[in-house]
Amino acid sequence: MKIRWRVALAGLAISFAVPVFAQQQDTPDPQKRAALVAFEKNETEAWNNNDAPTLAATFTEDAVLVTDRGPVYGREAIEKYYADLFQKMHFSDYLITPDQYSPHPIGTAGNEDWATGEWSLTVKGKNFGPLQVKGFWSAIHARVGDVWRNLMVIGNTNRAPSPTASPDNK
Repeated sequence: MKIRWRVALAGLAISFAVPVFAQQQDTPDPQKRAALVAFEKNETEAWNNNDAPTLAATFTEDAVLVTDRGPVYGREAIEKYYADLFQKMHFSDYLITPDQYSPHPIGTAGNEDWATGEWSLTVKGKNFGPLQVKGFWSAIHARVGDVWRNLMVIGNTNRAPSPTASPDNK
């Protein structure tokens, strides 16, 4: 009889704990969110200055940048990717906006999180532009010492729909 009561009591305790835990996961830590915003301010300045070394420094040594041409592995390769990109085009007015619910903790140590949001910028090439471009991003961040860095970044570009596209013919 005592075992039934203990099982019932444990089930009752779990039924109250799960919703409380879920609420905590949906509410970002204000200090972590402030750190994310400061981190992204540094990233924004690097984009607006077309500064490949500073932008690459926002990544961990073993980071992955997923581009429309495939993944780029490691900080050194990411710096080269951005340096090549900045040689071809000039970027300005970069703005990154984390979603209101970002960041989301990963694991229990508090040293990783994932976040999502929107971005926009102006791009000008040698033979085109300026063009306003925007899209969405997702990232996994890792704390290295006291500094947050990108562990993985994935982004997309919103493309204007084709004038001949219809909802039935995408």
